[in-house]
Amino acid sequence: MHIVFYGPEGSGKGTQAKLLSEKLKLPILTSGDLVRDAATNDKGIIGEVCRQALSEGKYVADSEMFVLWKWRLKEDDAKDNWMMDGFPRNVEQAKFLDDKLEKYGYNVDKVFYLNLSEAESYRRLIARGRPLHQGSDELHDSPERIKQRLEIYKQGEQAVLEYYRGKGVLIEINADQSIEAVNRDIMSHVT
Repeated sequence: MHIVFYGPEGSGKGTQAKLLSEKLKLPILTSGDLVRDAATNDKGIIGEVCRQALSEGKYVADSEMFVLWKWRLKEDDAKDNWMMDGFPRNVEQAKFLDDKLEKYGYNVDKVFYLNLSEAESYRRLIARGRPLHQGSDELHDSPERIKQRLEIYKQGEQAVLEYYRGKGVLIEINADQSIEAVNRDIMSHVT
């Protein structure tokens, strides 16, 4: 099973992926982990791009994300069943992902779209107050950075939803419920 969690920041993608991972014993592949790992360990241009994006609280450009995901999808634990969080963020990334997976002989089976209003996303992210990086006093979830990232997300949202709806794999979940209620809704589509 290959599951993608899609939705705005603050919609609970990471929380729900973790809960589902525990129940199904599937690894979670995340863009955030890829970017942080490259920023820490890659001494080349990819690492520099990731360090800069993290320091500015921005997303890494598609071209670099494609390189990171090419590397990640070749790793042993990515060749079997998994869940993905934080990728794709736009329709170009969705098409890239499908192209790569097709080469490995499988597809995305389900896309859980955690639908949450922009106002609630903003409220949750402000409350979360995640720092730029460990030990930093500067916030990744500052009001300006949140607005900027939500704006980028909104620009690509409809195209991604239409793309996955057209493939028949999109499942919309109301993310404006309790964690438990969202999890129950997701589980009803998995078991």
